[in-house]
Amino acid sequence: MNRTLPLLLLLLITINSYAQEDAWVYLTDKPNEATALTNPLSILTQKALDRKQNHGIAIDARDVPVHEPYITTLKSQTGITVMAKSKWFNAVHVRGTETDILALLNLTFVDSIDFADNGLDVGSRVEALQDKFNIEDESIVFTYGDTQNQVEMINVDDLHLDNFTGEGITIAVLDAGFPNVNTMSAFQRLRDNGDLLDGYDFVNRTDAVYDNISSTHGTRVLSTMAGFVQDEFVGTAPDASYYLFITEDANNENPVEESYWVEAAERADSLGVDLINTSLGYTEYDNPNYSYTPADMNGQTAFISKGASIAVEKGLLVVVSAGNSGATAWQTVGAPADSPNVLSVGAVDANGDYVAFSSQGSAAQVGYQKPDVVARGGAAYVVNENDVITQNNGTSLSGPILCGGIASLWQAVPDLSPTEVMDYVRQSASQYTMPDNLLGYGIPDLALARTLGVEEEVLNSFSFYPNPVKDELKFNLPIESNNLKITFYTSLGQEINSAILSQNLSNINVSNLSSGIYVMKISTERQSKTFKFIKE
Repeated sequence: MNRTLPLLLLLLITINSYAQEDAWVYLTDKPNEATALTNPLSILTQKALDRKQNHGIAIDARDVPVHEPYITTLKSQTGITVMAKSKWFNAVHVRGTETDILALLNLTFVDSIDFADNGLDVGSRVEALQDKFNIEDESIVFTYGDTQNQVEMINVDDLHLDNFTGEGITIAVLDAGFPNVNTMSAFQRLRDNGDLLDGYDFVNRTDAVYDNISSTHGTRVLSTMAGFVQDEFVGTAPDASYYLFITEDANNENPVEESYWVEAAERADSLGVDLINTSLGYTEYDNPNYSYTPADMNGQTAFISKGASIAVEKGLLVVVSAGNSGATAWQTVGAPADSPNVLSVGAVDANGDYVAFSSQGSAAQVGYQKPDVVARGGAAYVVNENDVITQNNGTSLSGPILCGGIASLWQAVPDLSPTEVMDYVRQSASQYTMPDNLLGYGIPDLALARTLGVEEEVLNSFSFYPNPVKDELKFNLPIESNNLKITFYTSLGQEINSAILSQNLSNINVSNLSSGIYVMKISTERQSKTFKFIKE
């Protein structure tokens, strides 16, 4: 048999596909910026505005959409296909020949171009970005059935018992296909409660997210959080609300998927989403010129990682699967799990032991720990697209298992910022004081994270008066406080006295103290805060 002709055809097809380059086109301005910022409801939902206000997140130019007339002009240019857009970066992802893309520099509103193939760039991606941005009730008792181990491992069942099941928290799932989510019995509870909010397929530009059958990955991922089969299967956030966004092109590996992801994250921000879960990772592409290297996994190189960092700046909490490259030559976490601002999740088995496929931290992540934490991803239980409970391997599952748990946690401590929630998840983990590149800080205990969060809220709301004081210090104690320890020190650090504050003892006589400056420390079981006061 003559195999030469098919081989030549394959080579011709490959060469021809590489002639089409991918690039990010950065724009000079947003002409409608001032108008949009004076009327933020024109660009963000009320829920998004409320979330930003609650977390002290400023509304800025990055919230303003890309100027549509600019996009229209780009679409009309010879040989140019507009694939995606990003308001955060004020950039448009285009595809075309190198010559046609470079010709876009002649447009007055084009500031710079960043090719996915670094070899075509004059300057680095990082430099281009730095130039553009100055980059900083009644208890619920579930019978968990098959999911008992993966739920109890992170102690989210304790939160469920206190009726914290993700209610009021909105999660955007950025993944591949979600076939049958709209009909499966495992998501009937989700649909009946009105918690299956909306969706969009950014790859095919359609609302028909359930019709994309090129991948069933998203359906299985969603089940670990939102699935519910009476007495057989309970996800970690069965009462959270969900947006489903397809950003992964299951048929190709191309950097435009990074741009789709950023677009979806921007939409999630505009909709007031609280959490993003993504079980996607990008390392190498079909066109090797576009591929990253393990050294690039530094949180500053990949477009998607920089986008994920901006998502956190905008007030979202981003949970990312670490990747499944632990036993390969690549080994380290992929993008966007490499971002220092996201919570990247590795995998363990049912015994809590590291599984070899889970991607590891490396020297590329300078000054920060990856993965952050771990959850069960070895033989984890999911509901597949045929409505059947089965087991799968991958950090694709440990990430959403923990993400759903965090949604339940955040419902319990809603006043905490995304960064604070992530910090307490890390602090609650099994090896917080001795992290490593396999398990990061270890397996989180979300019940403990809740305690840490509640204690933080108590300390933040604690106050006293008068100051200066003559005779008696009076304390405003949060209702949630119970047996706060107060210790008095001289300005030189010598302990004078201590007492236990409660709702029944909220005043302390200090008339016997000499005039001067004193320090008092208020302590919960695990945390403390210091204050100064002046004795007249």
